[in-house]
Amino acid sequence: MMKRALWEGLLAGTAGVLVMTLGEKAEQRLTGRPDSHVPARVLQRLTGMRERPGGRQPVPVNLAMHFGQGMLLGVLRSVMAHAGLRGPWSSAKFAVVRLTNDQILENATGVGAPPPTWPRRELAVDLLHKTVYAFATGVVADALAARSGPGPGQRHAAMRPGRHAGVGPLPRTRAHSR
Repeated sequence: MMKRALWEGLLAGTAGVLVMTLGEKAEQRLTGRPDSHVPARVLQRLTGMRERPGGRQPVPVNLAMHFGQGMLLGVLRSVMAHAGLRGPWSSAKFAVVRLTNDQILENATGVGAPPPTWPRRELAVDLLHKTVYAFATGVVADALAARSGPGPGQRHAAMRPGRHAGVGPLPRTRAHSR
């Protein structure tokens, strides 16, 4: 499962970040909001790269962090889907993970500030774009994982939906006992 989750997650994350980026570019045309160079600054801080003073940062560095982060987080969404955590509810949970990942990296590097300090419009735009990413990534991850059949969580729910003390774990399969 993990090998499949890895490559399928990279694919799902790539699709999600592409959809998010297209939405960001459309929103920027409508609102006049400039490009963010926060991703480049975070990557520069994380890797010890030389930082440029001022606002604009090298576009390749910005894109590497923007796409790299989205692609790598797609692996987590794929693992969720393979475990049986699929659909909009799971994509909503994943949106929180995506936002949390950004905030940890931005705040730990000193590049960003906690969201409660942001202007409300800026916060709303970020929440919108990260939610679009999470749901687009989820659609692709869920579709790819579904080709393998139901995940363990879904098979467990088929025995009896919900959490019940009397419904034990699924019997180990040969693939899970290794």
